[in-house]
Amino acid sequence: MLSPAAIGSVVHSALAEDAPWGDVTSDNLIPANAVATATLVAREAGVLAGIGVFTAAMHATDPDARVELHAADGDGFSAGAVLATVTGNARAVLRAERVGLNLAQRMSGIATETARYVAAVAGTAATIVDTRKTTPGLRVLERHAVRCGGGSNHRFSLSDAVLAKDNHLAVLTRGGRDLTESLRESRERVGHTVHFEVEVDRIEQIEPVLAAGIDTIMLDNFSLEQLREAVAMIAGRAIIEASGGVNLTTVADIAATGVDIISVGALTHSVRALDLGLDIAVE
Repeated sequence: MLSPAAIGSVVHSALAEDAPWGDVTSDNLIPANAVATATLVAREAGVLAGIGVFTAAMHATDPDARVELHAADGDGFSAGAVLATVTGNARAVLRAERVGLNLAQRMSGIATETARYVAAVAGTAATIVDTRKTTPGLRVLERHAVRCGGGSNHRFSLSDAVLAKDNHLAVLTRGGRDLTESLRESRERVGHTVHFEVEVDRIEQIEPVLAAGIDTIMLDNFSLEQLREAVAMIAGRAIIEASGGVNLTTVADIAATGVDIISVGALTHSVRALDLGLDIAVE
């Protein structure tokens, strides 16, 4: 998903937002022919994501800038590590600095947090996945960052798969319509090539949903005891996803119940940006 076009779209939009009529500070304080060498430095340990986005920001303001990478997306690093070195027009480097840092810091924060969740469920069959609780306009970057941290992606958008949640089911079964039959009719309409997932929040919903031939069943806010009961009941008839109440304290116990997937909104909706800095020397 993280194509040059996708990166370019985000970077150019961010640069236009940050300097719509130029950089009045650098344009007046920095000589036009000044050359800067800058190092991207980690202020704390983490997992890298977004180095290509950082590079794209530098090249967007100075196509001739030389960017030397010392680490790749997915690499772990310690505090003080030099992740990249940039040499280019000083005004251009300063203009790109904040955009490149903002995006790389957020992406690396997501990758680092994802790696913590992945480590917490090591030794189980559970896969850590993200959700659609992403920053509007940055989903493609944030989803890439999750993969850099060792996680996997849920559906990218509403267009990619069916995920019938509680509000969908409330409308679908209005007037006392049978849940199984309503889901089966919907399943037939979308066709066999579209993945079909249904969220349940009560044990008694499981059998009627399974009877409709769905692919994945999401167990929303189930207790550990209920998760174990549901896993035994489903018995391989559908992929099992656990959602709700997931954090670094609870995720290992959730994984141990035997679920296949654990979706974690916190990977993207409230993650802390990692502390990266750009140290600049001007020639």
